[in-house]
Amino acid sequence: MNFSSEQPRIIVVGSSSIDLVLETEKLPQPNETVLAVNSDSYFGGKGANQAVGTARLGASVYFVGCVGMDPLGQQIMRNLVSENVNVGFVYETDRESTGTAYVTTSQGHAAIVVVPAANKCLSIEHIEDADKYFHTADLVLIQLEVSMEVVEYTVRKAKKYGKKVGLYASPAMRVSDSILEMVDFVVAKSSELYIVFGKEQREEVLKKFFNKVFVRDDTNSTIYFDGTEMKYYRNDKDETVYKMGMGDAFTSGFAIALCHGNSIENCVKFGNEVSSRVSGGKGSQTGLPRRSDFV
Repeated sequence: MNFSSEQPRIIVVGSSSIDLVLETEKLPQPNETVLAVNSDSYFGGKGANQAVGTARLGASVYFVGCVGMDPLGQQIMRNLVSENVNVGFVYETDRESTGTAYVTTSQGHAAIVVVPAANKCLSIEHIEDADKYFHTADLVLIQLEVSMEVVEYTVRKAKKYGKKVGLYASPAMRVSDSILEMVDFVVAKSSELYIVFGKEQREEVLKKFFNKVFVRDDTNSTIYFDGTEMKYYRNDKDETVYKMGMGDAFTSGFAIALCHGNSIENCVKFGNEVSSRVSGGKGSQTGLPRRSDFV
C-alpha cells in the first residue's frame, strides 16, 4: 500500500445515526425474552462511518446527510467535526428525529433494526446544493440507507464530472443496471448478492463486473474476479469480536487506497486490513484506524 503526497478529496453522501447496542447471552428467538448483560450507545450510520473512516485515513472529507433538530443530531454533528469531517452540507430537519439503529449482539452475531428517520429527508436538492464540491472531489462514496432517488442522483452527478464513485450496497436492495454500470466499485455482502444483482450466481456477477464487485462475508474475507481468475483474501484475527461496521471500514480503506493510485489487489488488501482493525473495538467507528497506524 502506497500513500501519495496528495490528500484525497472525498464526498460521502449517506446516513448517520446513534446505534443503541444491547449485548446478550444469546439472540432472542420469536416470542422470547432475554436479559441484556450490557447496553451502550455509539456513533453510527453507514455514511457517517465512511466519512470518519476516510477522514482518519487522511482524506479531506465532506459529508452530505441529514439529522434531526434534537440532542442526538447535535451529538452526531459534534462528533463529525471532532473527526475533521466537514459538516457544511449536513442538514437539520424538524420533520423527523435523528436516525437510530437498535442492535442486539451475542457471540459475534447481531440482529439490527434501523430507523432511518431524518435520513429519509435527504433529498436531491441537498445534493444539488453541494454541486461545487462534486466538481473538485476525487471520489464519491454512497450507501443504501438513503432513498434510491438520492443514490441515483448522486451517482449521475458524480459521473457528470468524471469522478470515481464507490457504492456499498447495504442494506441490500435492487440497484438498477444503469447505476451498476456507472459506479467504479461495488461492495456487497455474500448473503445479499442476489438482492442487489437479481438472480445471477456469484460467479456470474463477479465475472460480469470484473475488478469492480467485491463480495464480503463475516470472516473478513473478500472475493473478486480480476479478469483472469477469482481472487480471495481473508484476515480474521483472533481479536475479531465486534463485527459492526466492518463493511464500512473495508469500503473506506479500499477508497483511500484507490485514491492513492494503488492496484486493485492492494486496494482489497488494505480494505481488509482496515476492516480487521475496526473489529477490535465496540461500535462502528471506535476502532477505525488512522493513517499514522500504517506509516
